[in-house]
Amino acid sequence: MYLAWVSPLPDLSIRQLEYLVAVAEEPSWALAAERVGVSPSALSQGLAELERRIGVALFERDGRRRRIRDSATPAVDHARHVLGLTGDLADWADRIRQGRAGRLRLGMIDAAAVGHHSEVVRSFRSEHPDVDLRLRVAPSAPLIELLISGQLDLVVCVEPPAGIAGIDIEDLLVEELAVYPPPGVTVGDPSTWGPWVLFPSGSHTRDVVTAALARLGAPLEVAAESHQPEVVREMVRMGSGWTVLPTDQAQRGDRALSDGRLLTTRQLVMATRRDSVRDPAVDELAERLRQASSAQPS
Repeated sequence: MYLAWVSPLPDLSIRQLEYLVAVAEEPSWALAAERVGVSPSALSQGLAELERRIGVALFERDGRRRRIRDSATPAVDHARHVLGLTGDLADWADRIRQGRAGRLRLGMIDAAAVGHHSEVVRSFRSEHPDVDLRLRVAPSAPLIELLISGQLDLVVCVEPPAGIAGIDIEDLLVEELAVYPPPGVTVGDPSTWGPWVLFPSGSHTRDVVTAALARLGAPLEVAAESHQPEVVREMVRMGSGWTVLPTDQAQRGDRALSDGRLLTTRQLVMATRRDSVRDPAVDELAERLRQASSAQPS
C-alpha cells in the first residue's frame, strides 16, 4: 500500500484572498485597492506574497497592465468560495454573540412548562429559529441534578429546601397550594384530613406540603403518589383520597377540583450554574422569564 505525499497547505490569509477577488472583479488595480482599503502598492505587495506562498504565477503582463492569468481562474473561484464560507462563519459567530443562535437546554417543572411560562418558551422559539432550544419537563429534584451535571443550562423549579453549592437561585413567583377533599367531603378540622394522594416523597413540593400539614396537626397517611398533577387530580375525583395541589393546576379545565382551602405556598425559582460560560441565548431567556413572572398576579 502506497500513501501519496501531499504538500502542506500554503499559509494564506483571508486578506490576501480578498485582494485576489478584488483585482479579478474591479476594472483597475487602483479601484481594487480602494475596495479593500489599502494603497495600490500594498495591494501589489500582498498579491506578490500570495503568489510566493502558493508557488504559482497568478498574473501576467498585458502591456503596462498586470492581469490575472486565465489559468489562475480556479484560484479566484477558490478564493471566492473561502471568503463566502468565512462570511458565513462570521455571521454565525455574530448570531451566537447576540443570542440569535446556539443551543439552549432548558428544564422546567410542568406548572412552568404548560402554565406560567409556556408563552415565554413559545415566543422565544418563534423569534429565535436558529437557537436549538431543548425543553425537558420533569420534577424539581431531577432537574437540579441535571443542572449540576452540566446537562441543562437553566432550570425553573420549586425552590430547593437548602442552598446548593455552585448553583445560583433566583425567585420568580409564588404559587398557592390548597387542600382538596374528594367529591362530597367537606374540609373540616385538619385532624380529619386524609388519606392523601400526593407528589412522591423526596420532591420539593412534597417537602413543603408535609411541613405545612405537620404545623396544622393533620395526619399524614399517604394512599397514593404520582408526579403528574393530572393523575393526582383524577384520583381525588375518584375518591382515592385528599390532595394538596397548586390552585392553578387543581382548578384548570373541565376536570377541575373544587372546595379547596388554602394551605401554604411554594416558591418557583430559576436556577443556573454559577461558574458556567453561558450562551447569550440563556441570558435572554432568563430575562424573559423574569419579566413574565413579575407580570403575573401575586
